[in-house]
Amino acid sequence: MTVRIEREGKVATVIHSRPEARNAMDPDSAIALTQAFRELDADPHTAAIVFWGEGGAFCAGWDLKYAQAFTDAGRFQSEIVEGLAFPEGDAPAPRGPMGPSRLEMNKPLIAAIEGPAVAGGMELALWCDVRVMAHDAYFGVYCRRWGIPLIDGGTVRLPRLVGQGRALEIIMTGRKVEAQEALRIGLCEQVVGRGQTRAAAEAMAQQIARFPQGAMLADRRSAIAGHGLPVREALAREWKGGVQTIATEGAAGAGRFAAGKGRGGDFGDI
Repeated sequence: MTVRIEREGKVATVIHSRPEARNAMDPDSAIALTQAFRELDADPHTAAIVFWGEGGAFCAGWDLKYAQAFTDAGRFQSEIVEGLAFPEGDAPAPRGPMGPSRLEMNKPLIAAIEGPAVAGGMELALWCDVRVMAHDAYFGVYCRRWGIPLIDGGTVRLPRLVGQGRALEIIMTGRKVEAQEALRIGLCEQVVGRGQTRAAAEAMAQQIARFPQGAMLADRRSAIAGHGLPVREALAREWKGGVQTIATEGAAGAGRFAAGKGRGGDFGDI
């Protein structure tokens, strides 16, 4: 089994385990990962999710031993062009070439990145909300070397994180982006020692999971959905998505705060 789920309280960790291939993605893993994330997103007992590659690599991209089979034009047309095509209208899309990368998750998702997260593996990391990297982990559009384009979100998500000019430079050159540079340019949010990313990501997930969930999820949705919208439209969306949570969660929370602290203001230990 290349994919498994481990749990601690309200935090679930999805583990991709093909260490012999540096967790490169083949169809079986892509299908299994997509199913695992769908199940966790629908699970009322899961509040936050960590995504980790076992064996010292997050994901070395698409399995090129599988991709080389597409010299068969008929197989390529059937399995990729038709099998993974976006449908017309608003119908749900099939899985992405890398598996879950087209899912619009409703829960926080943190990538724990050891070693390479390159090509399609970088696209999987970009799909997550937050990225925790080991100090010697790295990104890179390494598929540039083999004539394979980014077709699983890389050209969409990377510019949104680091800006268009920097994203184009990384995409066009295919160069290595090490953890400290990723932290500096906003491509990851935390750098830790080698072998510590899973624990650090799970600690962050536990912190997220212990908050009242309605308000946190409303804020997450607003930040994601409001990206690129005109300010007024984004503000209206934020208001609509958050105001009811004040009645369902915020009033009770304010009451607990007042009872415990006896003073006003929005502060306290996190």
